[in-house]
Amino acid sequence: MPNKPVTAFIENQEWLKSTEEGLQKAVQKSFDFPAARPLKNFLHGTWVGHPLHVILTDIPIGAWTAAMVFDALEGISSRREYRVAADTSVTVGIVGAVGAAITGLTDYQHVDPPARRVGLVHGVINVASVILFGGSLIARRNGNRGVGRSLSTLGYVLSAVAAQLGGDLVYSYKIGVDHTSSEQLPADFMPVLPDSDLQEAKPTRAQHEGMPILLVRRGAQIYAIAETCSHLGGPLAEGELDGDVIQCPWHGSRFSLRDGHVVDGPAVHPQPCLEARVRNGQIEVKKADCQASVTRKGPATQAVPEPTRTGTVG
Repeated sequence: MPNKPVTAFIENQEWLKSTEEGLQKAVQKSFDFPAARPLKNFLHGTWVGHPLHVILTDIPIGAWTAAMVFDALEGISSRREYRVAADTSVTVGIVGAVGAAITGLTDYQHVDPPARRVGLVHGVINVASVILFGGSLIARRNGNRGVGRSLSTLGYVLSAVAAQLGGDLVYSYKIGVDHTSSEQLPADFMPVLPDSDLQEAKPTRAQHEGMPILLVRRGAQIYAIAETCSHLGGPLAEGELDGDVIQCPWHGSRFSLRDGHVVDGPAVHPQPCLEARVRNGQIEVKKADCQASVTRKGPATQAVPEPTRTGTVG
């Protein structure tokens, strides 16, 4: 739990509860249509492997920083080139901020308290910053460059405050980070569960030195991936199994059991995968290089080939 004064103050503002809940429900409802899942995957950044919101936030921050520099250079030299560069930078920043806002709202629908309240304030401050930069652009085009520069300065200050809260959401509340990154997978085969305890097509939690591992038996195959959801730490063993895909019970992220890749967001980070085998009545697992493998071995070391599968995954 964060102990920073600003975020602690925001957390204690109970009057924001109805607003944060209402906004989250409104965003969720806006994605309630048949083709929503591919759009959400795109906006979450599932396709790129990183939160798209975090990528897009660099655009307004960088563009508006450049605008401040060009404004200063224009004030010193009065050259038209700096004026054009400053106005262009403000425009690029506004466009980038709109994209960041859309992706941020998409992520917001899956943020839980208390981070949800901090996210609300983060977003409101960013909106105020965009409004100020928009006013600055209008003033600039109307020839009121002094007013335009003043509005830009205020907008830049607000964007810096919002960026600080955004950093708190990442580093203190772990929003957008890989929640499996700290888990240590065994480098060599280690027993984690008696073979008789793993039922067919029933997601089962096993452990190795306190690290939860998801095991799923599908015929002669045993799949093994990290059990902690990479999105916000949900328990995948309590999720719904759909073919060779497991769905997190918390926010609906879906992962392939074969190699841990993200089938559907809001997760953007894949699940670490393990190689699994059965030996001497015990299921043993070890870290896999790139595939959540599926090797089943008897008391000896001879691998059983993977059976032929039909149909599509997930």
